[in-house]
Amino acid sequence: MRILQTLVGADELTTAQLRDRLPDVPPATMYQHIATLTQAGILEVVHERQVRGTVERSYRVRQDKAVVDADARTAMTKDDHRQSFTVFTGALMADFDRYLARGGVVYRQGAVWLTDDEFAELVEEIEAAVARRTHTAPGDGRTRHIISFVVVPDNATGPDAGTDPS
Repeated sequence: MRILQTLVGADELTTAQLRDRLPDVPPATMYQHIATLTQAGILEVVHERQVRGTVERSYRVRQDKAVVDADARTAMTKDDHRQSFTVFTGALMADFDRYLARGGVVYRQGAVWLTDDEFAELVEEIEAAVARRTHTAPGDGRTRHIISFVVVPDNATGPDAGTDPS
């Protein structure tokens, strides 16, 4: 997850550049996970070049493969969802700790009453807002931010659902 997060928004990075950005990940683990992500088609090799008798590869995320779409989510079991969410929240906590050390962390929670169509539109709007900004490059005073999005459906229904009866 952290490898993907590091590559998201970056045009492409070599394994050495990834290791520089994730120094706490052991090299063997880094290479193993990059190989797994590449085999799964989530990462793609963009360039290869010879460097001192070895091949240096540059990788980027295949956006079409890195997103779990609605059909894939529907096919996932509850255990699949729990495992994926555990990985997601673990990465989120690690990001939170890194950002907390620097300041600038923002987190909010809100509730909205929406039809299924309105909800789908809201998700589209949020994804589009983030996507519009993923093509900017480092520099010019820009700081990289990880945008994490979680939607938790509430089982409450009706105009008074979720309110405290006291």
